[in-house]
This record gives sequence, structure tokens and C-alpha cells, in this order.
Amino acid sequence: MENQLNCLSDNDKERPVYQTRHRATVLKFRSGHDALRPMGNRWTRVIQWGVAFMLLCGFPSIQGADVRVAVATNFNRTATVLAHRFEQQSQHAIRLIFGSTGKHYAQITHGAPFEVFLAADERRPALLEKNGLAVPGTRFTYAQGRLVLWSPDANRVDAKGDVLANGHFRKLAIANPKLAPYGFAAREILQARGLWKKLQPRLVRGENIGQAYQFVRTGNAQLGFVAAAQIFTGGNLPDTGSWWVPPQSLYTPVMQQAVLIKDTPAARAFIQFVKSDVARNIIRQHGYGTP
Repeated sequence: MENQLNCLSDNDKERPVYQTRHRATVLKFRSGHDALRPMGNRWTRVIQWGVAFMLLCGFPSIQGADVRVAVATNFNRTATVLAHRFEQQSQHAIRLIFGSTGKHYAQITHGAPFEVFLAADERRPALLEKNGLAVPGTRFTYAQGRLVLWSPDANRVDAKGDVLANGHFRKLAIANPKLAPYGFAAREILQARGLWKKLQPRLVRGENIGQAYQFVRTGNAQLGFVAAAQIFTGGNLPDTGSWWVPPQSLYTPVMQQAVLIKDTPAARAFIQFVKSDVARNIIRQHGYGTP
């Protein structure tokens, strides 16, 4: 709209009238003879046209900014709460995009317009930083995930996970080990138990841990390895179903790291919020450990 102000002529042109509503600046137009009606005293008109000129010429906006955040699927409920809390105390808006860590990593390497990456592992954020695709010095661990073998059937999973060996099930759901850190951890557990090759015909793989959870919840698999945060509401044990919490010694700790992809004030503010005590309490309440 450059130089639009100079192009506005007399009665046959539209004249801009700016009104402020909450945090948004709304541009409205009066046309024809309506545009000639007095809007107040002389100084009011001068101020209004001055504001119009500054906005049309690209004067910096006082509005908040959108922050696009790529989020590992297992963290979707927690990230939604964090984003809502952050928006309550800032002018910025958070746009959450959920998916497997592997897929988000591939998208970022191909130029996807994310500002922040909340991954489900350490490796991908480190690779982005190493390859110059993330802001140096911004990588940190925001949560430690836990893996659980879970079934909606209260009598399916025993306290030691022996159901995996006795075979009292048709299908076992896991996330894709090549894309999802929780799937990689599930494979490590099955390998440690000597069951990885034996159970291949019974495995159903979700693209991410969210899909693995849905396979079990909908009955397409009788049991599956899911993130503890998906079933432990408020840090408490679920009211229904049966589960086994594998010892940490059976799989590599799922250390979930965040990193800044594009350095903007709004993105930095969100990163700082995720590090805050308020955010850490929310993360723990959703079944994660924090550093």
C-alpha cells in the first residue's frame, strides 16, 4: 500500500479510518460523501491521518507475533497447556504443529518455517545445531519421557511385562523406531528381552507415538508401548487398563530437547517460558521428568 495516501483524492475515493480494538488495529473505510463528514475537531483529524500515514508506510506494529512450534506427538497435551499459559501472559500467539520427531527434522532441513522445535530426543536438535540450521547455544533438555506397556484391558498386562513372552495377544503397537524416539526405546526393550525378532509378525507400527496409542485405544492392537504422559493424567496412574513400567536400564533415557530454529523476540520469549518454574511444574504434572 505504498504511497496510497498520496493517491487518495476527493469525494470519489475511500478514506481510511483507524480504530483500535484490544491488541489489533482494524482498518475501516468510509466512501463517497460519508468520507467528508466531520470526525471531530481539526486536531483529531490530524492525529487520525498521522496514524494512517505511519501504518501505511510500514511503521512498526505494536501487535504480538505468531510463533510456529514443531512439537513431538507425545508432548501434544502438555504443549497445548504451555502455549495457552504463555499466551495469557504475552501478546504473542503460539501455533503448534504436531508430528514425529523424525518427520519434523526432515521438514526443518528442507526449510519448513518453524521458529521452535520441541523434539522427543537429543539427537535431532544436536544435528540441526551442528549443521547450522538452529541458533547456536539455544538447545536444552525440557523433559524426560518414560515408556509404558499399556492395555485398556485390566487383565492383559502383568506387573513384570511377561505378557510379551507368553504371547497372549494378537498385535503389539509401537511407534516407528526410525522416526520416533519412543519407538526406538520400545525396540531396545524388546531386544533386551530377546523378543524383537520373535514378535515381528505381531508388531503394528505407528508413524509416531500418538498413532501407536490410538492403535491400542481403539482395539486395533491389544497392547502397546506408549508414552507415560499419554495415560498418566496429572502424574497419577490411569483409572482403567493394565500396564507395566519397564526399568530404565532396558532402554536409553528419552531426553527431550528444544532448540530455537529462527531467532525472533517472540520465539525467544517462548523458549524462556518453557525453562521457567511455571512451565516445569506443568511438565511434571503431565507425567514427565524435568532436569
